[in-house]
Formats: sequence, structure tokens, C-alpha cells
Amino acid sequence: MTVIAIRSLTIRFGGRTLLENADLMLDAGRKIGLVGRNGAGKSTMLRAITGDLQPDGGEIRLAARAKMGVVAQEAPGGETTLLDSVLEADTERHALLQALEDPAQAHRVAEIHERLIDIRADSAPSRAATILSGLGFDAEAQARPLSAFSGGWRMRVALARALFPEPDLLLLDEPTNHLDLEATMWLEGWLARFPGAAIVVSHDRGLLDRAVDGIAHLDQQKVTFYPGNYENFVRVRTERAAQQESQRVKIAAQRAHMQAFVDRFRAKATKARQAQSRLKALAKLPVIDAVVEDAASHFSFPEPEELPPPILAIEKADAGYGGPPILKGIDLRLDQEDRVALLGANGNGKSTLAKLVAGRLAPQRGTVKRSSKLRVGFFAQHQSEDLDHSGTPLSHMQAALPQATIQQCRAQLARFGLNAERAETRIERCSGGEKARLLLALCTRDAPQLLILDEPTNHLDIDAREALVRALADYKGAVLLISHDPHLVELVADRLWLVADGKVTSFDGDMDEYRALLAERARAGGGGGGSGADRAPTDRAARAQARAQLAPLRARLKEVEKLIERHTLEGKLIEKKLSDPETYASRKAQDIAWATTRQAFLARQIAALEQEWLEISEQLDAA
Repeated sequence: MTVIAIRSLTIRFGGRTLLENADLMLDAGRKIGLVGRNGAGKSTMLRAITGDLQPDGGEIRLAARAKMGVVAQEAPGGETTLLDSVLEADTERHALLQALEDPAQAHRVAEIHERLIDIRADSAPSRAATILSGLGFDAEAQARPLSAFSGGWRMRVALARALFPEPDLLLLDEPTNHLDLEATMWLEGWLARFPGAAIVVSHDRGLLDRAVDGIAHLDQQKVTFYPGNYENFVRVRTERAAQQESQRVKIAAQRAHMQAFVDRFRAKATKARQAQSRLKALAKLPVIDAVVEDAASHFSFPEPEELPPPILAIEKADAGYGGPPILKGIDLRLDQEDRVALLGANGNGKSTLAKLVAGRLAPQRGTVKRSSKLRVGFFAQHQSEDLDHSGTPLSHMQAALPQATIQQCRAQLARFGLNAERAETRIERCSGGEKARLLLALCTRDAPQLLILDEPTNHLDIDAREALVRALADYKGAVLLISHDPHLVELVADRLWLVADGKVTSFDGDMDEYRALLAERARAGGGGGGSGADRAPTDRAARAQARAQLAPLRARLKEVEKLIERHTLEGKLIEKKLSDPETYASRKAQDIAWATTRQAFLARQIAALEQEWLEISEQLDAA
């Protein structure tokens, strides 16, 4: 059964056409990811589906009696408890229970009870509690009023309210933005089991790889559907683009060859017939457009001054906010080449540790030693709320760099994709992604040796996230990362620190092992974000020993992967230069010879590294 059918949908917004004659069909039980660049119109399309926006053309037809679930744009508030707020989201159950209290409905009591049984009303509290638990709320939190929680936590309640009624069609717009890694992983599992249909707008590759079975790509004002997950979408789209470009080049060569014959022999009587024949064939050749790709996002961090190790060391420190310490006995050090990601559920102290490292929080006990020349860049997503909405990215950068010229301020903004036009756009008109770019530009303006990133990708599209990964790979400083995006953690971090039970400890496994650890806790009844204290000590020790033995191999595997990526990128750049006629006109012969030699060297290196990768992978699989 088709749950929703979208035909010839046209939407214009702000004088710009976002969708034109777009089509999309979704059957019951199917989950699709709606992807596209920031500003392509994904959220606008969802608003049209919910009826909050009137399209300029086409139709959106929802199946008869189909229920739709949507995450509210505003976080719920008031004195209602979390559990009651979620229960009220099932409007039919809520109305039936109220009817039971109404004397005027006494004649319908039997009918109401029968309907309550049909909709499993008796199990509703336990189902609601399970959803809230998965999103990070324990039993005590579920009994507290909404007003006791911050906006981010209340947005989790909004998500729970959308999930609880089990609608026929679920619309989710960036559902992981307010979730930690543990809750994100729980949501992936919940969506995979959800029996209804879902349209998920997300830039979270992990979610799109594990929780959907199709990708709808919004590009060039059209929607193109690709079966499978996001990884399959990237592969198929790349192959199609390559085939299209290859066919375009082939047809162009045929066209040029025929046209040359016609131009040469059109005037000769003996060749006139052949020339006319080729003219007819020329007219029948298909016109294949060149593959149109938006300019790729590019980020670039300023290069910091190199400092002797360690740049920071913390010894026997406790951290908190005046009361009992949140973290105790912290012992760690950071060198300039370190890339560390913090694991642990929200509320365990990750942000507290980040503030201690940044120098924004003094230790309650112990010592924090920093290099005298250490500069720290701190990115926190909530800082976007402190931006002056009447200002522009350029005015913010000028205020942050009062001694810099306007050209220097523009150059720093351009490092993160804020061109001349975007630099002078008022903050109130900037997208979430543009604000995130501005915050990245501001926190790196003085070339810090340590970069602390607290959820840096919440409002970045997938292309911008990949640009951030590439920039961090080239960055010459240390990185401390807090992120709910496993894909980002896997690509950026070389080390993992687990923040739980008031302690900071090294986690010797990788993200797959951490995912397995969380799944094991959930099966044991510990929930998605438990501390893990209930695990058997002997089991924990055995696993830790096994991880320690494999740690060097895993570290080398990641190093090999990064080298392959780096060499491949350099090889593509050289290939692009060598294929450009301008290269031969403007460069010296020895430069071209060096590029050719370098290209061959990189190819040999990549082949050797790929062989090493296969050998290490086989060893790990056999372990």
C-alpha cells in the first residue's frame, strides 16, 4: 500500500524555485533518507507534506486514515511530566481516557473500553517509558516536569512524542541533532524495527546507512530515488555520473569527427552525398549534458606554531561546579599530534572535561599544566545563540580580530566557505550551517594548537562534514572531539576516552566495539547510556586484554587508511593538473616531469598500502 504519493510537486520560496515537477512515492513500511545540500529544500518539502506550506503546483496525497507523526519545531514546555507529555501525544488514547471521566459519555463506556484494548492503552506507559529511556531519561527524570529541562533535552521529548503513537508515516528532520551517541544508536535500532513508513532528513551518515532502505536525493530541483542505504547511494550516483560523463565525451568526439568531415568535403561534388549523410547522422546524435556538480565544500585551518610535548597535562584533578565533583582523579596528557574523541552519555561530564581542558573551568583539586604558548580554539554549538543577529559574519570577525585588516577578516571567513556575499549576510538570515562555519572561523582565528569541537556537525550537510574531516586531517594541532556522529569519530579520532561513572578512562576498542558494548548493556537491562558497572569483572578484564593485544594492529590499520586517502587525493590533484592544457603552457618541463614521477610513486605507494591493509584486516578477522 502506498502511504504517500507526491506528483509534479513545485515549490518556490523567496523568489527561488526549490522543487519543480518533483515526484516521490513511499510504500508502507519503507524508510527513506531525504538528502541534499543545505538550502536545497528538504525541510521545506516536509513542511509541504505536513500542510504547513502550500505548494505552487502538483499534489501530495496521503493514504486514507493514515496517521502522520512529526517532531515539533518548538520544544514542549510546562509543568507536565515527561512521561505524561509523551502519553498525551497519542491523541486518541488521551481523548478516550478523558471520555471515561465524562458523565455524559456513560452510555459509551463499553465501546470506549473495547477501543482502549484495541489500541493497547494498558501498555502505553511502559512503551512511553521505554522510548524515553532510550533517549536518555531514567525513571526519575521521566517523573520531572518539562520546565526542569533545557531546550535540547526537551527536544528529545518532542522526538519521543513523535515516535510514541507509532504513526503510519513518520517525518523526522535532523532527529540526531540533540542526541548523544548512545541515544543516536538507540534511534537507529528503533527506526530499523519501526513497522511504519518514514522520511528522514539527516546528514548523519551512520543513521542513513543503518536505518533506511532508500535515499531520495533532492538536487537540481528534482527528487531522484536510489534503493539501498547512503553508502549504496554514493556508489551508484558516482557510477552514473562517470557513465554520463564518459558517454558525453564519446558523443562529443563523434560529433566533432563528423562535423570535421562535413566542413572539409561539403563543397566537393564527389563527397557531397557523404557530407549530407553525416549531417543527418549528426542531427540524430543525442545531446548529453555535462554532469553538473555543486562546488565542493572546502575548509582550511590556519597552521599553528609547533610546541614541545606535552602541550597539556592534568594530574589527579577533580572537576565540577562548586558542589560535589562531576569527574574525579583525572590523569591525562595531550600532545600536539593527538586526536581524541570523548565517549559517554550526555550528563556524564564530557563538556565538563572539555571546559577543564580549555581553561574555562578551574580544577577543584589537582593540577592542570599548560604550555605557556598554548592557544585553544573552542567550538560549542550553543554559542550560535550568542551571535548578534543584527550583525554579519564579517562584523563578528572584525570584532574578534580588531587589529586585522578587512581583507584578513574576509580571508579567515573564506577558509570555511563564507564568501564575500555570505560574509555580509545578516546573522538572522544565515542558515544553521552558515552559523556553524562562522563559529569554526572564529574559534580558529588565532591558529590554535588545540581545537576542542563540541558537536561541530549538527547543522553541516554531508558534504561540509566531509570537508571538515579533510581539514582536520591536514590540521597540525591536537583535536578533542565530542560528537554523536560515529562516522566523524571513526575518521578523525586516533584515541577514545570514555567519560562515565565520574571517571575518564582510555577505551582500547574502536567504534564497532563501543557499539557492541552498548548493545550488551541494553540486553542486560542497563539501557542505552548506562555506566557499564554491572558487567562481570572477569569478562571486562578478558575483553580489555583482547583489545589491548589488537590495539597496535587497529591503530596501524587506521594509519594505513589515512595514508591511502591522502595519497589518493594528491594523485587526483596531479592527474587534474596533467590533464589541463594550461599546465603545459605555463609550467616548465622539469615541473611536469616531477609531477609525472610523483604520480607514479604515489600509485606504487597506494598499491603497497592496500596490500598491507588487506593483510592487517585478515589478521583482525582471524583474531
